[in-house]
Amino acid sequence: MKEYKFIPSKIFIIIATIILISANSTKAGKEVSRKPNLIFILADDLGYGDLGCFGQKKIKTPNLDGMAKKGMKLTQFYAGSTVCAPSRCVLMTGLHTGHAYIRGNGRHNLRPSDFTVAELFKKAGYKTGCFGKWGLGNEGTDGIPTKQGFDSFYGYLHQGHAHNYYPTFLIKNESRIKLRNIPEQESKTGAGWASVRRDYSHDLITENALHWIDMNHNEQFFLYLPFTIPHANNEGKRGTKDGQEVPDYGIYRDKNWTNQNKGQAAMITRMDSDIGRILSKLNKYKISNNTLIIFSSDNGHHREGGNDPEFFNANGPLRGMKRDLYEGGIRVPTIAYWPNRIKAGSTSDQPFYFGDLMATAAELAGTSSPSALDSISFLPTLINNSKQQKKREFIYWEFLEKKGAQALVLGESGRWKALRKNSAIAPIEIYDLKNDIGEINNIANIHPEIVSKAEELFKTEHVSNPLWKKPFE
Repeated sequence: MKEYKFIPSKIFIIIATIILISANSTKAGKEVSRKPNLIFILADDLGYGDLGCFGQKKIKTPNLDGMAKKGMKLTQFYAGSTVCAPSRCVLMTGLHTGHAYIRGNGRHNLRPSDFTVAELFKKAGYKTGCFGKWGLGNEGTDGIPTKQGFDSFYGYLHQGHAHNYYPTFLIKNESRIKLRNIPEQESKTGAGWASVRRDYSHDLITENALHWIDMNHNEQFFLYLPFTIPHANNEGKRGTKDGQEVPDYGIYRDKNWTNQNKGQAAMITRMDSDIGRILSKLNKYKISNNTLIIFSSDNGHHREGGNDPEFFNANGPLRGMKRDLYEGGIRVPTIAYWPNRIKAGSTSDQPFYFGDLMATAAELAGTSSPSALDSISFLPTLINNSKQQKKREFIYWEFLEKKGAQALVLGESGRWKALRKNSAIAPIEIYDLKNDIGEINNIANIHPEIVSKAEELFKTEHVSNPLWKKPFE
């Protein structure tokens, strides 16, 4: 008969403890070696003054205000453009609007040759997801997210479709997913408005994003959340006189405001609440300390849908709004949040813009970005390593709606602003943003050297593109 030797209980406990410690050490080692996650949250048409932490008095945004309190406010951070599609193209490709392929709103699509931030992360071994409004590629083209580096997509492809918060369908990866809304009027691409409203698109987008985090929290990931809020339903306003589509007015229902203003505020607060749910999800999985969250807006505020931006002081101290290249059209409220890495309550007034996401993502993922981009990493600024922060000479924009405009922010500190409207031979305006953030005093006559520098850059930074010639050629 075979004899069995029993291990004394104390020895057994010691051996079990050693095994447990070894297992935990291995797990900890994996977590330490895992690269940081990135969540980039993009509001749509949110003004510089629309958040409490940027001066808003009427609209409540407690979660974003809390992120600013525990993270960093970037007070001179710029969108890629002053309207949707080109701004998002700059964000995804690291090329400013004088070099990017998509330089205006329309039905243009990214090409296979265009390299995106999502492709950079994917090559670095990240899971990639996009939930919300894409705007850079239409159905059946090479510009859709799943052909531009994203593993998963849910939301809107076409910009007009994204105006409709109660559409009959949304896109999941490359297929239409039917919703329960009944349209009163709707185009083939989904733009329009509903007579029966059952499925609110923003809520569906949020739920799908939260589920994606559930499925990928053990992986290193890049999550891009281009929410549609608070963009108005422009088509809906024509049908209902109210473009601020939201299921209810929430805490604003009893305010003595117009319905459009109630809707505008309720949309922003609803988005803020859902950002709070994302933060809770990260805390649940204990990955907050390994996740950088950046929040921003694709351009300045709007007055579409019937809301009153003056009532909310939506652009704060800035001049202009969406479709302007004054600061109110392109300087956007931006917050970076990364517990234990970003100093709580910090602020940076260094000039950065959407195109810098590419280089920042590359540094975060420990890889390299393509050469010849208009991109510098702002990661050193975020983690309080200013000595390593690369400086820049200028940031450039061009805009092709209306009669066209070009703009520059010049100098390492972003002090000088140059602007030319309507034609390539129009006079150049110069503003001292350090002392005149509202761009009230045009001082071009006393700074001919800055005018000359701007004139030179306005010529060299616009590279010819067959889609975008006028008015600069």
